[in-house]
Order: sequence, then C-alpha cells, then structure tokens
Amino acid sequence: MILSINKKVLIIDDEEDILRLIKTVLKKEGIENVITATTSKEGLVQFQNNHPDLVILDIMLPDGEGYDVCKEIRNISKVPILFLSAKTEEIDKILGFAIGGDDYITKPFSPKEVAYRVKAHLRRTEYMQSESLIEANIKGGPFELNEEKAQLKKNGQVIELKPKELGLMKVFLQNKNKVISKEQLYDTVWGEDFFGMDNTVMVHIRRLREKIEEQPSHPHYLMTVKGLGYKLVIEDE
Repeated sequence: MILSINKKVLIIDDEEDILRLIKTVLKKEGIENVITATTSKEGLVQFQNNHPDLVILDIMLPDGEGYDVCKEIRNISKVPILFLSAKTEEIDKILGFAIGGDDYITKPFSPKEVAYRVKAHLRRTEYMQSESLIEANIKGGPFELNEEKAQLKKNGQVIELKPKELGLMKVFLQNKNKVISKEQLYDTVWGEDFFGMDNTVMVHIRRLREKIEEQPSHPHYLMTVKGLGYKLVIEDE
C-alpha cells in the first residue's frame, strides 16, 4: 500500500539536532508534513492544533516525562506513538508499551530505521482505517447501515433511528436470515446479562418495525420466530 499524501508526523524531543535529523530523513522518504516541539506542553498544544497521524516522543523532556504526554494523547486519540529514548532498560520499554506506546526506539538510533518504522506504522494505520470504512457500511436487501454516521437507509431514504434501534439493526444486518434470541440481542446491544428483560427487547423491536416496515403489524423483514427470537429476512442472500 502506498501512503496517502499529507500524512502528518509530530516529533517531541528537546534535542534540536535530533529534531532536524529525523525531520530531514522523513522528508527524504516522502513525509513532508513534519511538526516539532521541544517540551511536553508545546507537544500537546501542537497535537491538539495539528492532529498528526503519528507521534515520535522522547521520554525525558524538560518539563516532564514523555510517558505523561502519551497518557494525555491516549485519552483522546489512537494514533501510533513511537517512543524515542536513551533509556534502554527492559522495564522502561515495558512501561512504554503498557501506557499505550506502539514502538520503542533507543538512542543512538539509525535515522533510516526510524523513517522506515514510521512508514510501517502509517501504512498499518491507513490499512486499518480503509478496512473499517468498508465494514462501516453494512448492507442487506434495501437496507444500508453506516456506523460512522449512525445512519440507516432503506432504498436510499434515511430512516431516523435511536441508538438502541441502530444497535439492533446492526446485529440483524450482520446476521441476515439467522434467528437471534432475545438473550443474544440484549447481551450484544445493551451489553448486559439478559435476566429476563423480555419487555425491553420487545418494545424496541416494535419501535424498529414501525420505522422499517410498511405494515409493522404484518412485518415483511423483521420476523418473530416463535419461542426462539427474531430474524431479519433478506431474500436472495
């Protein structure tokens, strides 16, 4: 996979020579958009303002530790974080991975290796994003559910659904023409043990039918299978 243009990399390190070196080698490898910072505070500001696709982070910074910066970033983002550190002890590496780091490079380092590791992580992230976009659109018969937009369409027309109704529809579309028990629906959509929550499931099924069926009392798609549960009937699949 060829990397998309305009990928942004943020480097947070207090050594100006290292910043210039990594920035130069990344640009030679086609990554033109490189942002730098020399302190924890500046690094977090740059992260918030620029939304980089990857962060190279030194552990020892003038105003704190890179570990703390990593934690702050992990609270709001899943971008790859590559630690760059003179600390070579195994415990330091384990801690780096434990708090959300994706890679750990020790100083002194090969600039070329850093560049290739950066490109590998960016490719992996891009691949995962493209896969998730494919999975975000779940289709079946006249229905198409877009998870990112939290939107259901029937024959191209948007149907307004509430979160639990969307959750139910997602389960049904992922299991077309399969019987799904009330217990399974409740466990998956509500994320809790069933404990006989029949009415909750039934009420939401009724509301969902009112929105996706032409005649909710005589459903064509969302069928009840007596004694077993429900299934979304999609013909020719």
